Amino acid sequence: MVTTTPLEAELLELAGSVPDPELPVLTLRELGVVRAVHARGADAVEVELTPTYTGCPAIEAMSLDIERVLREHGVREVTVRTVLAPAWSTDDITDEGRRKLREFGIAPPRVRSASGPVTVALGPTRTRDDARPDGTPSGAPDGTPGGAPDGTDALEAIRCPHCGSADTELLSRFSSTACKALRRCLACREPFDHFKEL
Repeated sequence: MVTTTPLEAELLELAGSVPDPELPVLTLRELGVVRAVHARGADAVEVELTPTYTGCPAIEAMSLDIERVLREHGVREVTVRTVLAPAWSTDDITDEGRRKLREFGIAPPRVRSASGPVTVALGPTRTRDDARPDGTPSGAPDGTPGGAPDGTDALEAIRCPHCGSADTELLSRFSSTACKALRRCLACREPFDHFKEL
């Protein structure tokens, strides 16, 4: 078991306080991408950073911002290492991060009901969520999950961050970033981004 020193914990907090370049309402800690800080001698550290997906264009900006913040706090040598395993998941976003996304007008990703691989099945494209007015997925006639071929019925409905309605539809699988989809609320008619589940 690896133990974290008080200095590493302090530097991890500093690195995690950096705002995300694409979603500045969130810190890297709230996004869950800063994994660890390891002290390497008196004034050198290595930061482990996991991108939200391989090839994320923001990883370079994140690395430079982390280096700047740690150097401003007296660390002379900062190395930011990209770590791909374990892979980042939207389940890594903190509760505070989810709250901030909602307040910012972005529907946070839904929490997956089970850990492990995500089942993908090919079938017709659905753009409108098949949910009951209370937001529970309709799925089978009795309301139990399992009706959609894409497996989304196991997740709760995507709620509008503006009015809270579960009556929403997909407009585009991609929005301002590859991590988000563009949706529209059918109750208040407002469009909104949805941070896609990974």
